[in-house]
Amino acid sequence: MPASPALRRTALLCALAATTGALLPAGPAAAIPPTTPPTVRATAGAEPQLPTPAVHFGPCPDSVPDPEGPDRVECAGLRVPLDHTRPAGPSLEMAVSRVRATGIPAERRGVLLVNPGGPGGSGLPYAVTKRAKLPESVRRAYDVIGFDPRGTGRSAPADCGAMGGLFASPGADPVPVGPAAERGYLRGLRATAADCATGLGARLPHLSTAETARDMDALRAALGERRIGFLGVSYGSYLGAAYAAHFPHRVGQMVLDSVVGPWSWYGFDLRQSRELLRQRADFFDWAARHAERFGLGTDAAAVRRSYAKVRAALAARPENAFGAAEFDRAVYRALGRTERWTPLADGLRAYLRAGSTAGLRPEEPFDSPESRTYEAANRAVKCADGPAPGTGRLLADLRALRERDPLPVLTGMEASVCAYWHHRPARGTPLGSRQAPPVLLVAAAHDPVTPIEGARALRKRLPGSRLVTLHEDYSHGVFASRGNSCVDGTTAAFLVDGTVPAGDVDCRGTGLPEPGAAPGRE
Repeated sequence: MPASPALRRTALLCALAATTGALLPAGPAAAIPPTTPPTVRATAGAEPQLPTPAVHFGPCPDSVPDPEGPDRVECAGLRVPLDHTRPAGPSLEMAVSRVRATGIPAERRGVLLVNPGGPGGSGLPYAVTKRAKLPESVRRAYDVIGFDPRGTGRSAPADCGAMGGLFASPGADPVPVGPAAERGYLRGLRATAADCATGLGARLPHLSTAETARDMDALRAALGERRIGFLGVSYGSYLGAAYAAHFPHRVGQMVLDSVVGPWSWYGFDLRQSRELLRQRADFFDWAARHAERFGLGTDAAAVRRSYAKVRAALAARPENAFGAAEFDRAVYRALGRTERWTPLADGLRAYLRAGSTAGLRPEEPFDSPESRTYEAANRAVKCADGPAPGTGRLLADLRALRERDPLPVLTGMEASVCAYWHHRPARGTPLGSRQAPPVLLVAAAHDPVTPIEGARALRKRLPGSRLVTLHEDYSHGVFASRGNSCVDGTTAAFLVDGTVPAGDVDCRGTGLPEPGAAPGRE
């Protein structure tokens, strides 16, 4: 029976009391007693290690949906060191969720940690939402474990305050044109970095992927597992590759879907911005081929003119606080999934015909508490993960993108702020290992958010691994997402039976979609 809201709130106060961002001294937590006496162990020349705690699951907060009966989701908190090299120092709470395997004991394969991406995405509800889409054989074999990585959701959520005016509405045009605009752009990045330094304080260097990978291993130990299975999507693939680098012998069946390449975050953001231009050109061509449906133009050039007209009008005169920045965020979100192309085209048409931005606006406001945490954690993780670009390179790359296209989509260039970050890592995050077992990488051939070159590059750091490519697909997120039997069957066999394909696997997608039904009269 689903827990009542009152019971969930009580459990939240007990089990996740430390997820408000406060740092706590290390030691046994009242809600999570250790499995061994709370004495600190130490060996010569090694950092002292705290006893491994058990994870005591109970009801979940209201933000976690209930799975379909008779399955049940349960939640817990796990205390981990802020700095894993100082296990007796300050700590934070990691929020964890679990839906148990439904198969008989002989079918069980262990635990499958899942991560939805970001960086900055909350994974606590993902144990329910992603599990519902997994093949039944996987649901029967694994306890699916969700968790909020440090700095996200309920795991000491990041707070950068105003973030240099990021949440101003309408926001400044994100594409600077001319020296004055470029100086303003750099001032905004500097202010964002200063706000994050103030808001995050001592956590600033420690909201890294490497530290989260160590949190994952602490969770593995607390669950009593020798190895963990892992399904990471988008940024989750980067997190999985970091876990494999740090703990190769503790990797079970690992699936990395929509893979982030082994580059600096700034280098990745730059590649993504170029691919978004390619994807937007495909969108223009697609809308032109359905000119009778959308009325945006009969060829790609005409559709582009319609698009540019909407953006220019909103930049000059925002409609109810919806301007160029808000428009670009809507476009960025829509380009990554082809099922969002029809709503985007309809939104452009509605504005041109009636001046309405209703079809372009997100369902949730950009300045919601969840969005503020996401945006802060995204930048904190990226800037903690490796060296930053110089301001000279920022401006050179901005100008090069504008030469490529006068209307680039720069919404995903979050790592630009690292040029002014108050903590500067000397080295990048280690990814992959020759000692790890074979990993399955999954990618869509035309995904603009995580270009397939990333999967090909990461595979070189994971010998014996295989790449499953979904051809004729233009969307982000593939396994248990696109409804492709070839992808899902291959991946399920790998997770459940340990079947490593003899070679790379090529699956066929369905191409670009047919437009959805036309909306009612505007």
